Amino acid sequence: MRQDVRNHLDELGRRLPVLQPMLGDLADAWRLLVACFDQGGRLMLCGNGGSAADCEHIAGELLKGFNLKRPVPGQDKETILLRYAAGRAADAAARSDLEAALERLQLGLPAIPLVSQAALGSAVANDLGADLVYAQQVMALGCPGDLLLGISTSGHAQNVLQAVRLARGLGLTTIGLTGADGGQLAREPDLCLRVPASRTPDVQELHLPVYHTLCAMLEQHYFGLDA
Repeated sequence: MRQDVRNHLDELGRRLPVLQPMLGDLADAWRLLVACFDQGGRLMLCGNGGSAADCEHIAGELLKGFNLKRPVPGQDKETILLRYAAGRAADAAARSDLEAALERLQLGLPAIPLVSQAALGSAVANDLGADLVYAQQVMALGCPGDLLLGISTSGHAQNVLQAVRLARGLGLTTIGLTGADGGQLAREPDLCLRVPASRTPDVQELHLPVYHTLCAMLEQHYFGLDA
């Protein structure tokens, strides 16, 4: 881990000493996420209520710039423009529009919040059962090399547990994010991050700096000056 990446972890420990005992586990979570992205895998996320909102939040920090700008490299821009133009009649205006868009677009890391599929989620809940709303998506989308992050403040959310169990069976890496007790979720994933709080709002308040730090570390690793 480069020092500029490690700095985010050290800053979290200084700013929130209550989380210092977790720093080793957070470093392990970062390594698992890097291993996933390095081999072309995707991060899938699931949770309920406030944890569902956290899934959307995490995806938002990874799919576009968070703390850093992530411009599309010049060679990539040229490749995209050449592929666009291949086999098409010359359209200078359209090419110019795409070129301008590439100046504003940013690089991202592939993150899929499974909580966002409203139509599918309601169909699964109605046809198969609400406990399978995330597992069904893992069944359809998950591949070895991907990583599933399941968030549950209590550690007992059945739809998260079912998704984590299936993900492990399919060969995905799994991480849990929960509270001090960990519940059933503490025993299921490859790594479980347990923040030192028990009340749901307190757990949620500590989840935010934990995943913000992980997102910042990933961004620094892939898009920082030393990347």
